[in-house]
Amino acid sequence: QLRESGGGLVQTGGSLRVSCEVSGHPVGSHWIAWFRQASGKEREFVASIRWSGGQTDYSDSARDRFRISLVDDRNTVYLQMNDLKPDDTAVYYCAAVNMRTVRPRNYDYWGQGTQVTVFS
Repeated sequence: QLRESGGGLVQTGGSLRVSCEVSGHPVGSHWIAWFRQASGKEREFVASIRWSGGQTDYSDSARDRFRISLVDDRNTVYLQMNDLKPDDTAVYYCAAVNMRTVRPRNYDYWGQGTQVTVFS
């Protein structure tokens, strides 16, 4: 199971960190990803990290402002978001799969999501 937390309201230019607690015992080959879905739009890939080794992938929109990380002994993956913009407003989901992919349909496990709202 995956459980997100840490969403909320933030002003343009501010920062926020969302967390994804992973239940069970992730294997090294698993990738944990963050996706987001704005109202009326498709779910889009934000970033992902491999549980073992820490290899990361980022979308073009996230690469310069967001950072994904994990703390193994907490079974938690974080997404640090800086210089937030109103276009970052969305429900943020974490997901897990045993392969490297940016396609949401490939992911096996999903959390319930956490709302991030950026206001100007």
